[in-house]
Amino acid sequence: MTAFFEAFSAFLATGTIWVYLVIFFGKIVEVSLGTLRIVLINRGERLIGSLIALIEISLWLIIAGNVLSDYQSDPFKMLAYALAYALGNYVGSWLEERLAFGLCSMQTVVMDRETSDAISEALRQNGFGVTELAAQGRDDETRFMLISTLRRKLADEAIALVQGIAPNAVITVSDVKSQRSGYLRNATARRKR
Repeated sequence: MTAFFEAFSAFLATGTIWVYLVIFFGKIVEVSLGTLRIVLINRGERLIGSLIALIEISLWLIIAGNVLSDYQSDPFKMLAYALAYALGNYVGSWLEERLAFGLCSMQTVVMDRETSDAISEALRQNGFGVTELAAQGRDDETRFMLISTLRRKLADEAIALVQGIAPNAVITVSDVKSQRSGYLRNATARRKR
């Protein structure tokens, strides 16, 4: 293992374009992993988050160590590092959005009972759980609210179902840290956390 780090350090000292590319892309990967790690830990996935932290800190030690030991004689390493840090934050948040870890709550408000019934029926037929509530608008007008807790990966599908029936429905989606009992589409036995 020591031989690998010595060879890698010697490579990073060469000053070729490949060095800057390794620093740039390595830092993007490291920061992206850091973003995913934070999201996973916040959503209760501590083991996966901790394993990602091991990879993240290893990359940081190798890349940052080289940049910090040589930044005065080669400022382009620092520039590659800084640009990659900024881009890594963007890539990490984009990845998290695409992977859509965790749960969300979708609240839908519609004007009439018929629309509410049609939406709840469509959601249930597609495997989503729905709770229906009577709600009151600003001018004492009766509204109907539907609440569903679902996996974030399925939020776009559920929103499309609602908008297909009621294009003017008010839809809000918010993160859910955990859910105790109730119905959750595609639920499997949950691990104890």
